[in-house]
Amino acid sequence: MNPLFLLSILIFLPLVGAALLLIFDERNADAMRFWSLGVTLLTFIFSIVLWCQYNPADGMLLADVKEWVPSWNIYYRLGVDGISLPLVVLTGLVSTLAMAASWSITKHVRGYLILFLMLETGMMGVFLSLDFFLFYVFWEVMLLPMYFLIGVWGGPRKEYAAIKFFLYTLAGSVLMLIAMLMFYFASGSQADSFNLVALARKASEGGLMAPGTQITAFLLLFIGFAIKLPAFPVHTWLPDAHVEAPTPISMILAGVLLKMGGYGIIRIAFPLCPYGAQYCAWGLVAIGVVSIIYGAFAALAQTDFKRLVAYSSVSHMGYVLLGLAIWKINETTGETMNSDYWQMGLNGAMFQMIAHGISSTGMFFMVGVVYDRVHHRDLNKFGGLMGLMPLYSGLAAGLFFAGLGLPGLCGFIGEVFVVISTWSFSPMLAVISAAGVILTAGYILWAMQRVYLGAEYRGPHPEALSPSNGRENAVAAILLGLAVVLGVYPAVLFDVMEPSIKAMATATAEGYRYSHAAAQAAAGQTQAALDR
Repeated sequence: MNPLFLLSILIFLPLVGAALLLIFDERNADAMRFWSLGVTLLTFIFSIVLWCQYNPADGMLLADVKEWVPSWNIYYRLGVDGISLPLVVLTGLVSTLAMAASWSITKHVRGYLILFLMLETGMMGVFLSLDFFLFYVFWEVMLLPMYFLIGVWGGPRKEYAAIKFFLYTLAGSVLMLIAMLMFYFASGSQADSFNLVALARKASEGGLMAPGTQITAFLLLFIGFAIKLPAFPVHTWLPDAHVEAPTPISMILAGVLLKMGGYGIIRIAFPLCPYGAQYCAWGLVAIGVVSIIYGAFAALAQTDFKRLVAYSSVSHMGYVLLGLAIWKINETTGETMNSDYWQMGLNGAMFQMIAHGISSTGMFFMVGVVYDRVHHRDLNKFGGLMGLMPLYSGLAAGLFFAGLGLPGLCGFIGEVFVVISTWSFSPMLAVISAAGVILTAGYILWAMQRVYLGAEYRGPHPEALSPSNGRENAVAAILLGLAVVLGVYPAVLFDVMEPSIKAMATATAEGYRYSHAAAQAAAGQTQAALDR
């Protein structure tokens, strides 16, 4: 299948499906739901076709480039490699399962479904764009649907949570825009001024930006992407957004949107600013470790079931940032000292993003299943659900164990890769990050004991605690099955990711070496001038 057609279908099929919802009778909510589910399922199938068509040895699969705004060197440029492909498939999967979980939405169904499908278009566009301006457009397209999905269909404090999400994300977008303009003018406003592949190639040859300018650009990009990741201390929008968002939107938020932050760092910030990335490496590692420990302790302190899972995302995504940043160099020569371990950390970070996308999606869904019945999330009022809802409780236990990082499930692989590779950077930080696994076990096991294994249920609406239905069981079983597959056979992801990650790491290290030499030469000239 033609790459341009396939990638464009992945992006715009949900948007076309959203437009066609306008011809449905608004009173026929089930027909609109099934139509939207079919659109997301077809998009997921196309992502599987892309997975089967992609050859990891070929590197970047580039689509034909089409002019968009040629007078400003802006092009419709799409592509996919081993870094973006797993996230594209994850987006298709989570969108389909979240749509299947949307039967609980009964207010303004058509508006909800249109915004949901528009959101999927924005998410797919982010992962498939190789033009910086196009990437930025899709990044912004994702913002407005999510704002309304939280603000209209959310909980009691939905307006506050939606505005907070909007302002944080918009602040990060402004910083990203400034950095994008820096790259545009640094490249001389040439035809490839927004071409992410060409900009990365130029950066690897040391010809894109001066070392000092790289540091500024990297900081702007990192803050913008760290807000979405989210990393401490710019994470505070996340718990409110999760708690107030309806269950399907929490699934999308945890399963896909947070991954955009990590993807932006590995796709744009590191390759385009290698000197800035290395200069800030210690700071990034420290932020990652703090996020791991802070998020785990914050989760331990929660009595709201959904807020506990939200803070667990802060902790788990800390491993992503840690794995990306453990890049150690020889200060004298500029050569990378721990190349194999850094690549292990990068692979672990990427795997952790996919694993978290599965386990956190499942955990939020399981919280939503019981919330739809009893309309509260107070951990201290739950108990005994294992006896009342045995199949639901068993599936929930498996998904929570996946989030815990139990060996044999998806959460274990990424975390252990990151912790092992961190030892080459700093043994002390490796020990501290490993302690996060113990804290994770603490808050997840404690939550499970209070919700599923307590003596009896003490909250409102006990009569509503009916067994989960077939649709709910199917969504949970699919996620748990994937958690097991990735935990037992992680090579299904690593075989696709490793060649692209190795190429990115090699090019980034080479770019740093050139920039380091330039910085050393400039420092020598400055010193010589001072000596005179």
